[in-house]
Amino acid sequence: MAGLLGGCASTRMVGSEVNSFARWAPAPPAPGSSYRFERLPSQQADISQARLEGLTQAALARVGLQHNPQAASLSVQVSASSQPMLRSRWDGGYYPYGGGPNIFIGGGSGVGVSNVGVGFGFGFPLGGMDTPIYRREVSIVMRELRSNVAVYETRAVSEEPWLDTDPVLSAMLDAALRGFPVPPAGPRRINVEVKP
Repeated sequence: MAGLLGGCASTRMVGSEVNSFARWAPAPPAPGSSYRFERLPSQQADISQARLEGLTQAALARVGLQHNPQAASLSVQVSASSQPMLRSRWDGGYYPYGGGPNIFIGGGSGVGVSNVGVGFGFGFPLGGMDTPIYRREVSIVMRELRSNVAVYETRAVSEEPWLDTDPVLSAMLDAALRGFPVPPAGPRRINVEVKP
């Protein structure tokens, strides 16, 4: 179990649901095109944003883009989120911590006279939750700096049990950029191998 959650030494697959949109005008960027990162106001003070941008820089290099803020023709906004989820043994669904079905078996009895009553009862939870998984999402939006028009948008969502966030996010970024700069239309499932 520790190997499953903490990242074992063997190869793993990270599966993502990906949806991408491209609107290049007049043409997609040539290999070697430069970009710079742009941050939303909420990301300015986020200490994890620099690490996320480092993972994104490596993923963008793998599709032929160069991080060069001084000569950039594109801006890139990247965001990520992660939420632990618990799977119910009863319905197979996933629920955030603190949520989900609450099923109790209980009983009780009471004795009352007029408007005065005395009662007692008991209750205990029925069933429980399994080991959590993590629902992660990454999103990349590219804009052409000259026109400030959004030209590329992609999103990947994954639900996996792995605790080691950076390797999973790196795989998800690769999945989100699969097919760049002209991705297939519509949602698709992409599996990316994570090596130790």
